[in-house]
Amino acid sequence: MTQDMILANATLVLPDETIRGSIVVKDGMIAAVDSGTAVPAGAEDCEGDFVAPGLIELHTDNLERHIHPRPKVDWPHQAAIVAHDAELASVGITTVFDAIRVGSIISDPNKKYGKYARQMASEILSMREHGGLKISHHLHLRAETCSETLIDELAEFGPEDRVGIVSLMDHTPGQRQFTDMSKFESYIRGKYAMPADGFSEYCDFLFGLREKLGEKHEKATVDAAKRFGAVLASHDDTTSEQVAVSASYGIHLAEFPTTVEAAKACRENQIANIMGGPNLVRGGSHSGNVAAIDLADLDLLDIISSDYVPASLLLSAVQLGQHWGDMAKGLATVTATPAKMTELHDRGRLETGMQGDLIRFRLTEGVPALRAVWSKGNRVA
Repeated sequence: MTQDMILANATLVLPDETIRGSIVVKDGMIAAVDSGTAVPAGAEDCEGDFVAPGLIELHTDNLERHIHPRPKVDWPHQAAIVAHDAELASVGITTVFDAIRVGSIISDPNKKYGKYARQMASEILSMREHGGLKISHHLHLRAETCSETLIDELAEFGPEDRVGIVSLMDHTPGQRQFTDMSKFESYIRGKYAMPADGFSEYCDFLFGLREKLGEKHEKATVDAAKRFGAVLASHDDTTSEQVAVSASYGIHLAEFPTTVEAAKACRENQIANIMGGPNLVRGGSHSGNVAAIDLADLDLLDIISSDYVPASLLLSAVQLGQHWGDMAKGLATVTATPAKMTELHDRGRLETGMQGDLIRFRLTEGVPALRAVWSKGNRVA
């Protein structure tokens, strides 16, 4: 049951400023936002803690980590979904676009990664329908163009699935995220326990897939996004030429551009730049690509994604707020801007009529410590 509440004497993080004030939530919706330090009878005294909109996560690999907690270990999907949901709630995420790979390799058992998208999506949607989840879950289909089954797997989805994001993923060796082949080799051999003499043959196989199916798969992905009514995203754009192609497809989100050149080209084409929270927290990219803080200094960073560390989302947004000297601007990268770019017009801002997705936190030696999380007015963490 949704409980009405008043959070008073809080530092409210509004879209463009922070103010001392209070917020009233009724029937799961924000009913009032007022300034001042008064604590009415029955209100919760926040003692100056920050109160912000719940965080919005557009790209996370976290669900796959729960499904495969160890190499060659498959965890029961429903249990994995529940654990993933609880973990995200615990770090302040109240809306997530669960990234699910579409496109598999099935012909060669030595390179095989199997199909799972349709089943996983159906299980998420079922859990959502039956009230088994604490936060709001949406679908993000990661279309692997360097695969064998992409077109058939995309055909299994339709507008009724309400897919929110479709991203074009091209993991052909030697470009985009892994222009440095030594880093690609280290990543692939470590992930798949691949012997040294198998790496070259693996790359040749992927080059062949890209040459044979790459263009066909890109077109099918763009067409599918239109059919779903989904926002289209690119992934790991590196050059202005790649961004020009993205713009021609109608892409609105650029996940993790790898160079300043690409990020600038995205801005020129009204494509929002998404960078990873781990990149910002660690001070650089683990793949040797552009640092998120460098794009922040150039005012080219629009949205933060937690990528593979859910707890990085709030931490990185706060660090950006401290770096910019503007906490509202920092938090907007994980609230108002991702909501706007995915057309979720009912959340992401502390305004009357918005969904009661809220977080309360305070800073302890510069690090955000969450005190409470609400989803649609319900306390979830």
